[in-house]
Amino acid sequence: MAQRQAVAPPHRLGFAATLRRDTWWVEPALVLAALTVFFGYLTVSAFLDNWAFEIGPYLSPVFEPKLHGVYSQWWFSPALLILWGPAGFRLTCYYYRLAYGRSVFMSPPACAVGDLPPRYYGETRFPFILQNVHRYFLYVALVFIPLLWIGAIRGFHDPDEGWGVGLGSFMLVINAALLSLYTFSCHSLRHLVGGGLDCFSCSLYNRTRHRIWSWVSRLNANHRLYAWASLVFIVATDVYIRLVANGHITDPNTWSRF
Repeated sequence: MAQRQAVAPPHRLGFAATLRRDTWWVEPALVLAALTVFFGYLTVSAFLDNWAFEIGPYLSPVFEPKLHGVYSQWWFSPALLILWGPAGFRLTCYYYRLAYGRSVFMSPPACAVGDLPPRYYGETRFPFILQNVHRYFLYVALVFIPLLWIGAIRGFHDPDEGWGVGLGSFMLVINAALLSLYTFSCHSLRHLVGGGLDCFSCSLYNRTRHRIWSWVSRLNANHRLYAWASLVFIVATDVYIRLVANGHITDPNTWSRF
């Protein structure tokens, strides 16, 4: 009987050492580029408060909720008072841990490929141990969902012209929907609503939790899709509203003012 040859774990093979013959490096390279572009833009956007981000009923989701009276009282961008919650939720997200763990830290860059770091510590050391607070950032993210929907509904009502509809109105609705799907498909939410139960059918309360858990589980199957779609669309919405607010493009709408 042929003996099986022992294979060292990836972090002991040497960086990028592998027997794979496929183009394994394409996915981490594309993910690295996408993370750099989209997270980079959102970081810069938070400081671009002098470049108009609001017009009529439209407010960029980067600055949602609108903090009335704050803009003129703080020397820094009001987005910094808001984005810490959603940003912390994304940066500690289970999917994004996989994405930037492979593409940024290359630990490992792909299955059966050697790590860049010589040793693997997982989430036991600073700063990666902070990823364990993801469940607490979930509570913060859940607060922002109704606020985003309020902003989306507000996008149909111009303060000076009344109710109407424009392309920006639909973009705000789609943005709120995608961020809702991303949040409600979260692994931590799935555990929150259905974890810690030994018997789903033992009571009406447990059966209700099981139905919610099943719904979240179905959403969770597409968590990666919602993660990317919501990230791309929040950037697209912010760019669109800024272009309209600064007079670079015209928003097709029933108010016909901008």
